[in-house]
Amino acid sequence: MPDAPTYLDHAATTAVLPEVIETVTEHMRQLGNPSSLHGAGRDARRVVEESRESIASDLGVRPSEVIFTSGGTESDNMAVKGTWFHNYENETGRNVLVVSAIEHHAVLDAVEHLVLEHDAEVAWLEPDSAGRIRPETLQKALDEHGDRAALVSVMWANNEVGTVQPVEELAGLAREHGVPFHTDAVQALGQVPLPLGEVGADLVALTGHKIGGPMGVGLLVAGRDQTPVPLTHGGGQERQLRSGTLDTPAIAGLAVAVRRAVSEQELHAKTMIQLRDRLIQGALDLDPTIQVSGPWEPGDGILRLPANAHLRVPGCDGDSLLYLLDAAGVQCSTGSACQAGVPQPSHVLLAMGVEEDAARGSLRLTLGRTSTDADVDAFLAALPGAVDRARRARGVSRGA
Repeated sequence: MPDAPTYLDHAATTAVLPEVIETVTEHMRQLGNPSSLHGAGRDARRVVEESRESIASDLGVRPSEVIFTSGGTESDNMAVKGTWFHNYENETGRNVLVVSAIEHHAVLDAVEHLVLEHDAEVAWLEPDSAGRIRPETLQKALDEHGDRAALVSVMWANNEVGTVQPVEELAGLAREHGVPFHTDAVQALGQVPLPLGEVGADLVALTGHKIGGPMGVGLLVAGRDQTPVPLTHGGGQERQLRSGTLDTPAIAGLAVAVRRAVSEQELHAKTMIQLRDRLIQGALDLDPTIQVSGPWEPGDGILRLPANAHLRVPGCDGDSLLYLLDAAGVQCSTGSACQAGVPQPSHVLLAMGVEEDAARGSLRLTLGRTSTDADVDAFLAALPGAVDRARRARGVSRGA
């Protein structure tokens, strides 16, 4: 029987925790719509509200601020579109979105929609060469657009290169100008401390399947003073912001996953840092021409996500490397799973100043709870052959 493949794409999705599977299965056996008023409905509602209270306690926010969604993409859209439409409908004159150039496409495409289909304007925040949005960059944008800004959006940690942003400083600057601050924290939960009650972010997007929870369930933490316009209409669930029957089993599973992600964050980070550093250093030892994208110092879990390694391999196409590694039993990615198969270089790397040709030769390797030293060994064993074949294939292609 062939060996199981080595999975190094945990940023795309990670294994569901056994206790989450047990919780979801248990509640799937129970009948009841949490919006119904009879006994079965009240029982389902009790599960939803207890899960909401558990998540709020773990994240340091109020239960009323936890809005359940289908995941990070919906949460980002609710925050970005809903906040902009609130300003539009109330004729506040605030039509500018201040957005980092390295956001996930859940944010970028929402912004593009508002620009193309409505009267939105956008002020882009360009990162430095490490993928960091510096506070002075945001300060300059707010000095210019603050009185017309509807929202500031900067992700907590980048999903491709793993750069962690100075969210508390950025949120503070937005607050000084009276502008709501939104952050996509999908990749940050469980890897870095996430003191939502302290940083001052007004809208925070999270999802379950990056932390061992079910796919298809997530949440938007929305401050009580935030009133985004709902994007769906119907039963008026979730503070009137997100109509639709709540998925009780998935929400219960999400609460279990959040509890574990928060309680084990520090230990998990230490384990991931050790594996990540061995992977990166091992790759550099095999081929000194390889470059690391984003900030990296051995042992650091503050400026870079503990479980993220992003490598640029000169003379290679990332897709070729991906397929060759996959054939060798190592599964990874070139960037966001949402952009897989899109034949353009990463917008994140281009924004960081990486040349287009160099950006095409990128690999994102992300670790998770099931990752081991054997996974790192398997990648390092497969890398030289994959690089050699990818470079030869590119050379043939260029000479044809």
